[in-house]
Amino acid sequence: MDFAEARETFLQPRDGAVAPRPETPARRLRHVLEPLAMVNVWSAPAHAHLAKAGLDFLTGYVGGRACVLGDPSPGVVAATFAVFEPGLAGELWRQARAACTVEELLAVRVLGGGEGLRAALEGTDVSDIGRVTRTLREALEAAGPGDLAGRPLYAGLRDLPWPTDPHAALWHVASLYREHRGDAHLGACTAAGVDGLEANVLTELRIGFDLYEYTGTRGWSAEAMDAAVARLAARGWVEDGALTPAGRAAREAIEVATDLAQQRVLDALGDDLDELLATVGRWADHVVAAGWFPPDPYKRAAG
Repeated sequence: MDFAEARETFLQPRDGAVAPRPETPARRLRHVLEPLAMVNVWSAPAHAHLAKAGLDFLTGYVGGRACVLGDPSPGVVAATFAVFEPGLAGELWRQARAACTVEELLAVRVLGGGEGLRAALEGTDVSDIGRVTRTLREALEAAGPGDLAGRPLYAGLRDLPWPTDPHAALWHVASLYREHRGDAHLGACTAAGVDGLEANVLTELRIGFDLYEYTGTRGWSAEAMDAAVARLAARGWVEDGALTPAGRAAREAIEVATDLAQQRVLDALGDDLDELLATVGRWADHVVAAGWFPPDPYKRAAG
């Protein structure tokens, strides 16, 4: 999938759509950081660097995330990505590695992230960029080394050199928060007995997508998706293409467990959180307005 196809597929508005409000502190933080963290995927500067390296949208996305693990096998990539069909995730990683070394993939992701965020925020007051980055970084560090447990993508990012460019540093810390929550979310799904495909279905129905509208973009076959829905129906969680009250409660419990797994970081942010949310929220709005993050509230809520 090239950049133009990705924009046509994912960067379209959804008139009248209202996603569930991110009401807890952890979810509110995730909501404002998500557009910043993903400029290395969606922005035009990032696309230019990906194309120069011989990568398209999908190989750039998988290569850019998986390279922080070092040089993993396709199976390890599939395990850490989880919600993508395993064969697709592994094959995209193989293609990314055929085009680039791990070191080249790491360099491309940083260039795209830093330049993309700088371009998106041009003309915006970013006088607080250093303070915001420092506050977010210190909260992650205050959570301690124990917070690495079960978080391979977050741990891989944390081991990388910290960018010296202010915009790249802000993008990097936003990426750290994204993987910190994402890794924890997969752990919460696993603990609830939910596999990656079932997690997709529960998420799309919770947010408001039509059945398979979101899940189908992750490479799963119709037969696999039907089987997942049958398993969820057998648990009493899905009926007639919608979540049952029990299914909605089960999906909310997964989100609560994910929030709990981030509590150390939220505690470290303390009284800085509300002001931080307001500042980063304004920057996130500029990223969306630049066309470098999906304007669809469903997509933003789903990740």
